Amino acid sequence: MDLESIEKNALIEMSSSSDPYPPIEKELELTRRTLELLLRYSMRVLITTKSHIVVRDVDLLRRISSAVMITITTLDDKLARLIEPSAPQPTLRLKAIKDLSTHGVPVGVRVDPIIPGINSDEYSVVELVEKVKEAGARHIVTSTYKAKWDSLKRILQAFPEEESKLREIYVNSGVRVQGYMYLPRVMRERLLLPVVKTALKQGLTVATCREGLGSEFNRAPSCDGSHLVKLKLNTILN
Repeated sequence: MDLESIEKNALIEMSSSSDPYPPIEKELELTRRTLELLLRYSMRVLITTKSHIVVRDVDLLRRISSAVMITITTLDDKLARLIEPSAPQPTLRLKAIKDLSTHGVPVGVRVDPIIPGINSDEYSVVELVEKVKEAGARHIVTSTYKAKWDSLKRILQAFPEEESKLREIYVNSGVRVQGYMYLPRVMRERLLLPVVKTALKQGLTVATCREGLGSEFNRAPSCDGSHLVKLKLNTILN
């Protein structure tokens, strides 16, 4: 087994490319069985998910050195269904933050992607950060939407009234970075600054991944939230 050859106390992320808690996980429990293995082999775990199903495994997460990052793009359930139609409602994810933190599991929130003109309203963004702090979040990761043709097409289908504006700022005025279309830097700073300022005001650590912005936008030991995962002292001493 691969876990036998991995150094004890290693940090395992679940996961950076897919959600470990899709709806079918309720039945299959593959992620839960994976957590049981990681506990047995003294691994540390960082979970990134959009799902409230993660609360089911709080009994294991309390015994593992772990943290959970939950993505919330908006508090508006109706808007969330358009941005991420298959994800649980934001109200369920807020409750998951509270349930996990109440049981001692460190929780952070990914406020991303921020899409200009869609979920970028400053008042709403500030309220989102305040609400997740109230629920128990300790860390915020935020970033702007980076366009690719396939994802941009889906967004334009969901928000046809924003098509001309989004095409202008991404296709015509955007910056190409490794196959993605980024917003101009000034616009990215303007969109992310309310998140950063509110997080710091609320006493949270905050970071902006993949933006290439200055230190004032990155006020955390890690971007992904891995600093929330404690080292096991007994493992280090042994």
